[in-house]
Amino acid sequence: MAAQHESDFRSGFVAVAGRPNVGKSTLVNRILGQELSIVTPKAQTTRNRITAIHHTPGCQMILIDTPGVHTPNTPLNRTMVNTAVRSLEEADLALMITTPSEKIHDEDLLLMNLLGPAGSPAVLAINKIDTVQPQFLLPVIDVYSKAHSFREIVPISALTGAGVDELVEVLVKMLPVSPPLFPEDDVSDMPVRFFVAEIIREMVTKMTGEEIPYKTAVVVEAFKERPSSVLIQADIHTERDSQKKILIGKGGQMIKKIGTAARHKIEAFLGQPVRLELFVKVSPHWTRDARKLAEFGYLKQ
Repeated sequence: MAAQHESDFRSGFVAVAGRPNVGKSTLVNRILGQELSIVTPKAQTTRNRITAIHHTPGCQMILIDTPGVHTPNTPLNRTMVNTAVRSLEEADLALMITTPSEKIHDEDLLLMNLLGPAGSPAVLAINKIDTVQPQFLLPVIDVYSKAHSFREIVPISALTGAGVDELVEVLVKMLPVSPPLFPEDDVSDMPVRFFVAEIIREMVTKMTGEEIPYKTAVVVEAFKERPSSVLIQADIHTERDSQKKILIGKGGQMIKKIGTAARHKIEAFLGQPVRLELFVKVSPHWTRDARKLAEFGYLKQ
């Protein structure tokens, strides 16, 4: 990277935004070449603003994976949407993700109304093109091109990788000329504890159903490095005793299953053995409690 002439190098922030479950995290992980953001079939999985740093010989693109834009009905949901809006305002470029449909979703209209005031140039990626016939895309492109002045509209499949290289080329050309903003070996500016908590929450999301994932927060209380391993102690907070019982499971089987799956993934992430201890705690109405939202890292104190 040091050999790249400073006058040619491009670097900047790209806010990746869209309604819940359109594939934002899948796309970020695809571009980065490794999994940093939670990917599950459940909507509204991403709660925080997650930065992923993509390095190429002539560019450093910092992707900001934002929570899904939707009509919020709780303080937690409002915090998530505010996080997405703030990311759009601070980024050099906005990348909106949608899926193939000739009718524009209400959440997409909401997002496009935010793009103008945010002031950043916007690119639209129409994701999941592997689910429709190619001839269906032209009417979709036409509808969205008339709805907002996107600089480019690129059909892609984050799942298969189709069109993703072309999208990256478009984004790179639109980034400002700037020296690198982060060291070459950085893949994110988020702390390790954050990703550990996200991995645990991912396993909760994948292994439990209905409302449990949306009422669960994970806080890493201890991260102790030892000569040959790491001890991690984390609390899984939920809102009701009934949810705690589901998370623990009969004879502790569910929490053991969650812990085993999370430990394996954390070990792969850290590259060393991990002893993971999980504790389930009831924090009533935490999704509506500003103090708890701040304590759990969703609101700035």
